[in-house]
Amino acid sequence: MNIYVGNLSYNTSEGNLETMFGEFGAVESVRIITDRETGRSKGFAFVDMPDDQEALAAIEALNGQEIDGRTLRVNEARPKMEGGGGRNGGGRRGGFGGGRQRF
Repeated sequence: MNIYVGNLSYNTSEGNLETMFGEFGAVESVRIITDRETGRSKGFAFVDMPDDQEALAAIEALNGQEIDGRTLRVNEARPKMEGGGGRNGGGRRGGFGGGRQRF
């Protein structure tokens, strides 16, 4: 199960998260999402746990816990939307038509 962990302190490391979630079972991977330009944490991460029951126990226990002065938001990650959507809502392109007007 892929787990979303939000509202992380910028000081929280992947090792910290692996230890926290490891108390509930096997941890397959931990990825803190970082800014491409600065390399600084964006304040959220994803944790993969292969056993759904262990993952649900971790979500139940860790959601709302205070870590490094921040209250964690922990839940099952939603699948990434296909196609992205973009900033402009997509779909509408082009101008007002054209060509020469004849009178």
